[in-house]
Amino acid sequence: MFVVDSNILVYAADFDSPFNARCRALVDDMRRRSGAWFLTWGIGYEFLRVVTHRRVLNAPWRSSDALRFLNALVESPAVSVLVPTERHANVLSEVLELVPHISGSFWHDATTAVLMREHGVSRIYTRDTGFHRFPFLEPIDPCA
Repeated sequence: MFVVDSNILVYAADFDSPFNARCRALVDDMRRRSGAWFLTWGIGYEFLRVVTHRRVLNAPWRSSDALRFLNALVESPAVSVLVPTERHANVLSEVLELVPHISGSFWHDATTAVLMREHGVSRIYTRDTGFHRFPFLEPIDPCA
């Protein structure tokens, strides 16, 4: 069980990225696998924000194409989207005790980390080193 972070999805979608081939192969493999893997809506929206931004990608995607890519992921047989449960506020408090200096844009990572802890998922495929701040996560950089 693992989560796939938005940067892996972006690299899989960005043909100009030096990480494209590796991340695209990883995402294609995940879509075909039978074992459980996860996304969050925050990751999905971050993917949409980045791949449609003309200052981020040399060839930004149209929103409809980006959404089609995201929908194909969500429709994969083994994927589920992590959502808050009734325990969410308590898990958020636990995470803030473990990582007390969360602020600014680091909240995006924290949102993912809280949902992962809430659902008992510890592994995340990401190139974002910020996830190493969470002692309960196992970040894996597939391009390292």
